[in-house]
Amino acid sequence: MFKTTVTPRFGDIDGLKHANNIAIAIWFEQARNPVFRLFTPDLDLSYENWKLIMARTEYDYVGEMFYGHDVEIISYISRIGNSSFVVVQEAWQNGTKGAIGRSTIVHYDFMNKKSVPIPDDIRKELEKHLQDEDNSCK
Repeated sequence: MFKTTVTPRFGDIDGLKHANNIAIAIWFEQARNPVFRLFTPDLDLSYENWKLIMARTEYDYVGEMFYGHDVEIISYISRIGNSSFVVVQEAWQNGTKGAIGRSTIVHYDFMNKKSVPIPDDIRKELEKHLQDEDNSCK
């Protein structure tokens, strides 16, 4: 499991004084960096070196999150396939879950424009963070 702390910015808040849904998507994106680093340690975005492509994202907003209190993003792997895997992320503020997101990410060869199997060494690293989604992180 990976943990990232995000401090909501004033601009992350909407007219109802809640964290904006776009801000939460950005927080989740930021919190996926440790997973991305398993594939590209320096996060080099060149076609030759970047190895991942986002196939799907979904978000469920299950509670309120507000300005003035840090948010902890917990990220873990819920499924590993041949060339893809699913990252589940939960946003927690003051002990309450505010959002959950799921991202399907494909190991991808941009030069040849096709998915490729996840290498065994990276698969082993992903397996260290494998967790059943039904078991809450907090």
